[in-house]
Amino acid sequence: MPDSPHALDPRRLVRVSMSVLLRIREDERFVLFHAASRPGSFGPPGGVVKYFPPAAAVLDALGFQEERPRHDGDRDTKRADLRGFLPTTCLRDFLHWFDSGAYRETAEECLERELVEELTEVDLRRLVPGVTSLDHRYVRTVSEGPHEVPGKPYRQYRRFVVHDAVAANATALRLVRELVAAGDDPGQSLVVTTGRDSIVHGRHGPVLVAPQSALLVGARRILPDVPPMR
Repeated sequence: MPDSPHALDPRRLVRVSMSVLLRIREDERFVLFHAASRPGSFGPPGGVVKYFPPAAAVLDALGFQEERPRHDGDRDTKRADLRGFLPTTCLRDFLHWFDSGAYRETAEECLERELVEELTEVDLRRLVPGVTSLDHRYVRTVSEGPHEVPGKPYRQYRRFVVHDAVAANATALRLVRELVAAGDDPGQSLVVTTGRDSIVHGRHGPVLVAPQSALLVGARRILPDVPPMR
């Protein structure tokens, strides 16, 4: 929890998380990556939007406190994430600032950064040079909350923005096809391709499909969260 006066009464806090997801697909097969923070679970590439240094003054004025990583090894990658706590009374102003786009990553910048990081995590570093060739097309925005969190004293607001990976050139098309091929390869244990039914069901064979994956095929999540390990 944040070290601020608001931390004294967590019932007056709201946890916020502003994320972007990338839908990579061929026909009705969707590419999912293994989530290191949730072993055995697979979800779409993407992650939390980061803010830039000039935003610090704005966020400080709103009482925003970043959620601290549980492990020291995560601190560099999680720094400046728009995921943390703020007073419930400041949520409206926080969303107004976020929607202005000032001093934060665009969806495209976030997805490019996240895809580079995640390709490395799933042992597909060789595909990183092709990341900048992808175009992105907006699909939908899904907002959740503020609502209560089981076992927690605070409420939670989350926003997920979904974009399609668009292969508008030969390099991008090759990248998408190689990702699909990796997901189809039983020897590649960190990437899977799966269909709509498995996403809705939350299972792809022996592995879990992360709940946010449902936003690739619809406007709401169906299954409960899988708690992170870190």
